Amino acid sequence: MLYLLTTLGLSVNDSLYKSISIFFISFLSNTFSAISGGGAGLLQLPALILFGVPYYQALASHKLATVALGIGGSLRNYKSLRNDIGIAWQILIFGLPGVIFGASIVVYISEQYLYLFLGIISILLAFYSFAKSDLGLSSGNNKLNLFHKIRFLIYIFLIGILNGSISSGTGLLVTILLIKTFGMDFIRAISLTFLTVGIFWNFTGAIFLSKIGSVPSHILIILIIGSFTGGYFGAHLSKLKGNILIKKSFTTVCLLVGISLLIKSIKSFLF
Repeated sequence: MLYLLTTLGLSVNDSLYKSISIFFISFLSNTFSAISGGGAGLLQLPALILFGVPYYQALASHKLATVALGIGGSLRNYKSLRNDIGIAWQILIFGLPGVIFGASIVVYISEQYLYLFLGIISILLAFYSFAKSDLGLSSGNNKLNLFHKIRFLIYIFLIGILNGSISSGTGLLVTILLIKTFGMDFIRAISLTFLTVGIFWNFTGAIFLSKIGSVPSHILIILIIGSFTGGYFGAHLSKLKGNILIKKSFTTVCLLVGISLLIKSIKSFLF
Protein backbone atom coordinates (compact mmCIF):
# COMPACT_ATOMS: atom_id res chain seq x y z
CA MET A 1 0.00 0.00 0.00
CA LEU A 2 2.81 2.36 0.95
CA TYR A 3 4.59 1.48 -2.30
CA LEU A 4 1.48 2.33 -4.34
CA LEU A 5 1.01 5.67 -2.57
CA THR A 6 4.69 6.54 -3.03
CA THR A 7 4.58 5.62 -6.72
CA LEU A 8 1.40 7.64 -7.20
CA GLY A 9 2.92 10.61 -5.41
CA LEU A 10 6.05 10.53 -7.53
CA SER A 11 3.94 10.23 -10.67
CA VAL A 12 1.82 13.26 -9.68
CA ASN A 13 4.90 15.29 -8.75
CA ASP A 14 6.59 14.39 -12.03
CA SER A 15 3.47 15.31 -14.00
CA LEU A 16 3.11 18.61 -12.12
CA TYR A 17 6.79 19.46 -12.68
CA LYS A 18 6.45 18.63 -16.37
CA SER A 19 3.32 20.78 -16.73
CA ILE A 20 4.87 23.77 -14.91
CA SER A 21 8.08 23.47 -16.95
CA ILE A 22 6.19 23.34 -20.25
CA PHE A 23 4.12 26.40 -19.25
CA PHE A 24 7.16 28.53 -18.36
CA ILE A 25 9.05 27.46 -21.49
CA SER A 26 6.00 28.29 -23.58
CA PHE A 27 5.49 31.64 -21.85
CA LEU A 28 9.13 32.71 -22.18
CA SER A 29 9.60 31.54 -25.78
CA ASN A 30 6.38 33.21 -26.92
CA THR A 31 7.17 36.43 -25.05
CA PHE A 32 10.48 36.58 -26.87
CA SER A 33 8.76 35.65 -30.13
CA ALA A 34 6.18 38.42 -29.68
CA ILE A 35 8.96 40.98 -29.28
CA SER A 36 11.05 39.78 -32.21
CA GLY A 37 8.31 38.73 -34.66
CA GLY A 38 8.97 34.99 -34.67
CA GLY A 39 11.13 32.17 -33.38
CA ALA A 40 8.90 30.58 -30.74
CA GLY A 41 9.81 27.14 -32.08
CA LEU A 42 13.44 27.71 -31.12
CA LEU A 43 12.67 26.77 -27.48
CA GLN A 44 9.14 25.41 -27.48
CA LEU A 45 9.43 22.64 -30.06
CA PRO A 46 12.72 21.12 -28.78
CA ALA A 47 11.36 21.27 -25.21
CA LEU A 48 8.28 19.25 -26.17
CA ILE A 49 10.45 16.63 -27.86
CA LEU A 50 12.74 16.43 -24.80
CA PHE A 51 9.67 15.85 -22.63
CA GLY A 52 8.87 12.76 -24.69
CA VAL A 53 6.26 14.08 -27.14
CA PRO A 54 6.69 12.45 -30.59
CA TYR A 55 7.98 14.84 -33.27
CA TYR A 56 4.85 15.21 -35.40
CA GLN A 57 2.63 15.54 -32.31
CA ALA A 58 5.04 18.13 -30.92
CA LEU A 59 5.03 20.02 -34.23
CA ALA A 60 1.22 20.00 -34.47
CA SER A 61 0.94 21.10 -30.80
CA HIS A 62 3.45 23.87 -31.40
CA LYS A 63 1.55 25.08 -34.47
CA LEU A 64 -1.76 25.18 -32.59
CA ALA A 65 -0.13 26.95 -29.64
CA THR A 66 1.32 29.64 -31.88
CA VAL A 67 -2.24 30.42 -32.98
CA ALA A 68 -2.79 31.51 -29.36
CA LEU A 69 0.42 33.56 -29.62
CA GLY A 70 -0.98 35.28 -32.71
CA ILE A 71 -4.29 36.01 -30.97
CA GLY A 72 -2.55 37.36 -27.86
CA GLY A 73 -0.26 39.62 -29.88
CA SER A 74 -3.05 40.78 -32.19
CA LEU A 75 -5.31 41.74 -29.27
CA ARG A 76 -2.57 43.92 -27.82
CA ASN A 77 -1.62 45.50 -31.15
CA TYR A 78 -4.99 45.63 -32.90
CA LYS A 79 -4.74 49.40 -33.42
CA SER A 80 -1.66 48.84 -35.60
CA LEU A 81 -3.69 46.63 -37.95
CA ARG A 82 -6.49 48.95 -38.97
CA ASN A 83 -4.66 50.59 -41.88
CA ASP A 84 -3.12 47.37 -43.22
CA ILE A 85 -6.15 45.13 -43.71
CA GLY A 86 -5.64 45.16 -47.49
CA ILE A 87 -2.07 43.86 -47.09
CA ALA A 88 -3.33 41.23 -44.62
CA TRP A 89 -5.77 39.92 -47.23
CA GLN A 90 -2.95 39.64 -49.78
CA ILE A 91 -0.85 37.63 -47.32
CA LEU A 92 -3.77 35.30 -46.64
CA ILE A 93 -4.98 34.87 -50.23
CA PHE A 94 -1.52 34.12 -51.63
CA GLY A 95 0.11 32.64 -48.53
CA LEU A 96 -2.46 30.06 -47.43
CA PRO A 97 -2.28 28.08 -50.71
CA GLY A 98 1.48 27.96 -50.14
CA VAL A 99 0.99 26.66 -46.59
CA ILE A 100 -1.39 23.94 -47.81
CA PHE A 101 0.95 23.01 -50.65
CA GLY A 102 3.96 22.88 -48.30
CA ALA A 103 2.12 20.71 -45.79
CA SER A 104 1.03 18.39 -48.59
CA ILE A 105 4.48 17.86 -50.13
CA VAL A 106 6.55 17.80 -46.92
CA VAL A 107 6.65 14.00 -46.94
CA TYR A 108 8.28 14.07 -50.38
CA ILE A 109 10.96 16.65 -49.52
CA SER A 110 14.17 15.94 -47.65
CA GLU A 111 13.95 18.02 -44.46
CA GLN A 112 17.70 18.57 -44.18
CA TYR A 113 17.71 20.68 -47.35
CA LEU A 114 14.84 22.82 -46.05
CA TYR A 115 16.63 23.29 -42.72
CA LEU A 116 19.86 24.18 -44.51
CA PHE A 117 18.17 26.71 -46.79
CA LEU A 118 16.14 28.44 -44.09
CA GLY A 119 19.06 28.35 -41.65
CA ILE A 120 21.31 30.21 -44.09
CA ILE A 121 18.54 32.72 -44.88
CA SER A 122 17.92 33.38 -41.16
CA ILE A 123 21.61 34.02 -40.46
CA LEU A 124 21.85 36.36 -43.45
CA LEU A 125 18.79 38.23 -42.15
CA ALA A 126 20.49 38.64 -38.76
CA PHE A 127 23.60 40.16 -40.34
CA TYR A 128 21.48 42.32 -42.65
CA SER A 129 19.43 43.66 -39.73
CA PHE A 130 22.63 44.36 -37.78
CA ALA A 131 24.29 46.13 -40.71
CA LYS A 132 21.24 48.30 -41.51
CA SER A 133 21.14 50.46 -38.39
CA ASP A 134 17.91 52.25 -39.39
CA LEU A 135 16.01 49.14 -40.56
CA GLY A 136 12.46 49.04 -39.21
CA LEU A 137 12.88 51.96 -36.82
CA SER A 138 10.50 54.28 -38.66
CA SER A 139 7.24 53.63 -40.47
CA GLY A 140 6.33 54.77 -43.97
CA ASN A 141 4.07 53.84 -46.86
CA ASN A 142 6.09 52.87 -49.92
CA LYS A 143 4.22 53.13 -53.21
CA LEU A 144 4.63 49.91 -55.17
CA ASN A 145 4.64 49.49 -58.91
CA LEU A 146 3.25 46.37 -60.59
CA PHE A 147 6.60 44.55 -60.51
CA HIS A 148 7.04 45.12 -56.76
CA LYS A 149 3.48 43.96 -56.05
CA ILE A 150 3.93 40.74 -58.05
CA ARG A 151 7.32 40.08 -56.43
CA PHE A 152 5.81 40.53 -52.95
CA LEU A 153 3.00 38.05 -53.68
CA ILE A 154 5.45 35.48 -55.09
CA TYR A 155 7.61 35.76 -51.97
CA ILE A 156 4.54 35.37 -49.74
CA PHE A 157 3.56 32.18 -51.58
CA LEU A 158 7.09 30.75 -51.26
CA ILE A 159 7.31 31.60 -47.54
CA GLY A 160 3.90 29.96 -47.13
CA ILE A 161 5.35 26.74 -48.58
CA LEU A 162 8.17 26.88 -46.02
CA ASN A 163 5.66 27.52 -43.25
CA GLY A 164 3.71 24.41 -44.17
CA SER A 165 6.88 22.33 -44.38
CA ILE A 166 8.91 23.31 -41.30
CA SER A 167 8.22 25.11 -38.05
CA SER A 168 10.89 27.74 -37.45
CA GLY A 169 11.67 31.11 -38.97
CA THR A 170 8.88 31.88 -41.43
CA GLY A 171 7.36 34.60 -39.23
CA LEU A 172 10.74 36.34 -39.26
CA LEU A 173 10.80 36.18 -43.07
CA VAL A 174 7.33 37.74 -43.39
CA THR A 175 8.26 40.47 -40.89
CA ILE A 176 11.38 41.52 -42.79
CA LEU A 177 9.56 41.27 -46.14
CA LEU A 178 6.88 43.70 -44.91
CA ILE A 179 9.52 46.11 -43.63
CA LYS A 180 11.49 46.08 -46.89
CA THR A 181 8.48 46.13 -49.24
CA PHE A 182 6.16 48.63 -47.57
CA GLY A 183 8.58 50.62 -45.38
CA MET A 184 6.89 49.51 -42.16
CA ASP A 185 8.51 49.74 -38.75
CA PHE A 186 8.94 46.61 -36.63
CA ILE A 187 5.85 47.14 -34.45
CA ARG A 188 3.57 47.54 -37.47
CA ALA A 189 5.11 44.62 -39.39
CA ILE A 190 5.04 42.25 -36.40
CA SER A 191 1.39 43.11 -35.70
CA LEU A 192 0.53 42.08 -39.25
CA THR A 193 2.65 38.92 -38.96
CA PHE A 194 0.79 37.95 -35.76
CA LEU A 195 -2.57 38.23 -37.49
CA THR A 196 -1.73 36.45 -40.74
CA VAL A 197 1.08 33.97 -40.00
CA GLY A 198 0.49 33.51 -36.27
CA ILE A 199 -3.24 32.83 -36.50
CA PHE A 200 -4.30 31.76 -40.01
CA TRP A 201 -1.15 30.20 -41.50
CA ASN A 202 -0.27 28.23 -38.37
CA PHE A 203 -3.85 27.08 -37.80
CA THR A 204 -4.02 25.76 -41.36
CA GLY A 205 -0.68 23.97 -40.96
CA ALA A 206 -1.73 22.53 -37.61
CA ILE A 207 -4.89 21.02 -39.12
CA PHE A 208 -2.87 19.17 -41.75
CA LEU A 209 -0.22 18.02 -39.25
CA SER A 210 -2.78 16.85 -36.70
CA LYS A 211 -4.03 14.33 -39.26
CA ILE A 212 -0.70 12.53 -38.93
CA GLY A 213 -1.23 11.80 -35.23
CA SER A 214 -3.40 12.85 -32.30
CA VAL A 215 -2.37 15.93 -30.33
CA PRO A 216 -2.02 15.38 -26.52
CA SER A 217 -4.81 17.56 -25.11
CA HIS A 218 -3.36 18.18 -21.63
CA ILE A 219 -0.09 19.47 -23.09
CA LEU A 220 -1.93 21.49 -25.74
CA ILE A 221 -3.99 23.34 -23.10
CA ILE A 222 -0.83 24.30 -21.18
CA LEU A 223 0.86 25.45 -24.38
CA ILE A 224 -2.13 27.55 -25.43
CA ILE A 225 -2.25 29.32 -22.05
CA GLY A 226 1.51 29.92 -22.10
CA SER A 227 1.47 31.09 -25.73
CA PHE A 228 -1.48 33.47 -25.30
CA THR A 229 -0.15 35.10 -22.13
CA GLY A 230 3.40 35.21 -23.51
CA GLY A 231 2.18 36.72 -26.78
CA TYR A 232 0.15 39.41 -25.02
CA PHE A 233 2.94 40.22 -22.56
CA GLY A 234 5.59 40.34 -25.29
CA ALA A 235 3.43 42.62 -27.46
CA HIS A 236 2.89 44.85 -24.42
CA LEU A 237 6.65 45.06 -23.80
CA SER A 238 7.30 45.88 -27.45
CA LYS A 239 4.81 48.75 -27.24
CA LEU A 240 6.51 50.09 -24.11
CA LYS A 241 10.12 49.71 -25.27
CA GLY A 242 9.65 50.49 -28.96
CA ASN A 243 11.38 49.49 -32.18
CA ILE A 244 14.98 49.53 -30.89
CA LEU A 245 14.32 46.64 -28.49
CA ILE A 246 12.37 44.79 -31.19
CA LYS A 247 15.17 45.23 -33.72
CA LYS A 248 17.77 43.86 -31.29
CA SER A 249 15.50 40.93 -30.42
CA PHE A 250 14.77 40.28 -34.10
CA THR A 251 18.49 40.17 -34.95
CA THR A 252 19.23 37.85 -32.02
CA VAL A 253 16.36 35.46 -32.78
CA CYS A 254 17.25 35.33 -36.50
CA LEU A 255 20.81 34.33 -35.60
CA LEU A 256 19.73 31.71 -33.05
CA VAL A 257 17.07 30.22 -35.34
CA GLY A 258 19.57 30.08 -38.20
CA ILE A 259 22.20 28.31 -36.10
CA SER A 260 19.59 25.89 -34.73
CA LEU A 261 18.37 24.99 -38.22
CA LEU A 262 21.92 24.54 -39.53
CA ILE A 263 22.69 22.16 -36.66
CA LYS A 264 19.52 20.19 -37.47
CA SER A 265 20.55 20.03 -41.12
CA ILE A 266 24.11 18.88 -40.35
CA LYS A 267 22.85 16.21 -37.93
CA SER A 268 20.39 14.88 -40.51
CA PHE A 269 23.13 14.67 -43.14
CA LEU A 270 25.51 12.86 -40.75
CA PHE A 271 23.03 10.50 -39.14
